[in-house]
Amino acid sequence: MAELIRLYLDEDVSVLVGEMLRARGVSVLTTRDASNLGADDEAQLRFATISGRTFLTHNRVDFERLTVKTFETESTHSGIIIATRRQPREITLRMLVAINGLSQTDMINQIRYI
Repeated sequence: MAELIRLYLDEDVSVLVGEMLRARGVSVLTTRDASNLGADDEAQLRFATISGRTFLTHNRVDFERLTVKTFETESTHSGIIIATRRQPREITLRMLVAINGLSQTDMINQIRYI
């Protein structure tokens, strides 16, 4: 059986999103939980990858750039989901739809938009 998707939320994503996703059974770790507040984007993505978690962010420009860099260096990441800034409830609902049926393996080197 494939491992369910696990998320790591960037510090620009409301912790309320994490709480609402956890309440629906999703494994979520926030930058605050991991004591990574203030770490740069590259360090955040590296932490998510080492932890085997898909990264959720609002920071489209920087994470698209990091995705390109990952491919150019033939590295891997555990997936990136870029969410348009919306109310936490709406982001949560969009995330539940976006990750429905996905495994953590499905997200390797993927970038998705919600």
